Amino acid sequence: MASNSDNPAGADRPVVTRFAPSPTGFLHIGNARTGLFSWLYARHHGGKALLRIEDTDKKRSTQEAIDVILDGLEWLGLEFDGEPVYQSQRADRHAEVAMKLLDAGQAYKCFATPEELAEMREQQRAAKQPMRYDGRWRDRDPSEAPEGAPFVVRIKTPEGGETVIEDAVQGRVKVDNREIDDFILLRADGSPTYMLAVVVDDMDMGCTHIIRGDDHLNNAFRQLQVIRAMQGIEDGWDEPVYAHIPLIHGNDGAKLSKRHGALGVRDYREMGILPETLFNYLLRLGWGHGDKEEFTREEAIALFDLAGVNKGPSRFDMKKLLNMNGNYIRQADDARLAAIAAKQIGPQADVDLLTKAMPVLKTRARDMNELADGAAFLFKTRPLEMTEKAASLLDDEARARLSQISARLQGESDWTIEALEANLKAYAEELELGLGKLAQPLRAALTGQTTSPGIFDVLVLLGKEESLARIDAQAQTSTASVNETG
Repeated sequence: MASNSDNPAGADRPVVTRFAPSPTGFLHIGNARTGLFSWLYARHHGGKALLRIEDTDKKRSTQEAIDVILDGLEWLGLEFDGEPVYQSQRADRHAEVAMKLLDAGQAYKCFATPEELAEMREQQRAAKQPMRYDGRWRDRDPSEAPEGAPFVVRIKTPEGGETVIEDAVQGRVKVDNREIDDFILLRADGSPTYMLAVVVDDMDMGCTHIIRGDDHLNNAFRQLQVIRAMQGIEDGWDEPVYAHIPLIHGNDGAKLSKRHGALGVRDYREMGILPETLFNYLLRLGWGHGDKEEFTREEAIALFDLAGVNKGPSRFDMKKLLNMNGNYIRQADDARLAAIAAKQIGPQADVDLLTKAMPVLKTRARDMNELADGAAFLFKTRPLEMTEKAASLLDDEARARLSQISARLQGESDWTIEALEANLKAYAEELELGLGKLAQPLRAALTGQTTSPGIFDVLVLLGKEESLARIDAQAQTSTASVNETG
């Protein structure tokens, strides 16, 4: 048996982990973190990280939902080994295991009717007893049931003692076996239950480590019963190492839900979060290595271990995520950022100009949407659409100054940041004004906004011809005509 610790399964048994999401329409951020931890643990130990799609719920498990999961994992850079295993395609194997347990006397047929079970639960409720199956068919002969009566297959769980798990995250956890009822393996229609399918797939995939959310901890006690019952029947049913990861909570301490904001990986992608940011943020959400905050993929693989996983829930902090994203944007390759921003801006975007502008654009942005919005002024057509605040800066006095600025810049032969700054500073001094008094209306005329990169960066990026055309377009528009059309 594998040792229930953070150590690999042994020299003769390479580490194999699995990530097993259910297609529910999106890749939940908590599931993505579990997948990341499973992937990192396998990579750290030179083992295999496998992917299983638990698609037995036919109403929810559409191909579209599956594609969303696969797309999200690919975007995060989590490449799993081999082809995904689809649980829905393995029902025959699940049933085969149930029948082997039945033949070996480790399971039995239960002919209790729905009405009988409802009456049993009602009696337990009235007596304030735990509601669980009472084992009424455990030792009865199936011949006592009416001929052709429907039945389910239940496992025979131990009637005494306790089941102990040395969890690699939670530590030693145990349960009194009397609390584990004889749960169903096969339903009356012959279909396998989740509890059976999961453990059969884990064993057939050779999983040595089951890394998942701690909401599955109670399931582990049941699933171990199937594993232990099969150990005398088939080879390859070694107990895995369990590692149950605490769930992610919102800033208010409650379980992460829609009211805390985005829940799916795709949501964060659409918010303009870079994949390396989300990778790193999820890594640090409940795991740490000293005071280090940012990790390359290679560092994460080299350093990740289960001993560093916190036992308590972690709190999702959107502000921290955006700050981290801003750091990654500033570090990112300019051409790459330009290509992403160009897709968001549209066909009018010039990738070469965006790449040139990126060093000044990316210093201000916390997400790619902000970056694209901040770059959009480069590709606006005249007359520029003004924000309300920008329009308020362009009164008659400001427009007159714009006309003077245009005349000065018309004769500027050195269209560089240094020359333009010297020119406008000299004009501000002539007017006995601070440079900002000129820069703000000039920014409005050039961008249609009140925020942008530095005004001299804007002039250089737009170029002399386009800059003067935009300045002149506003200088020649009177306040009265703006009011008439506005």
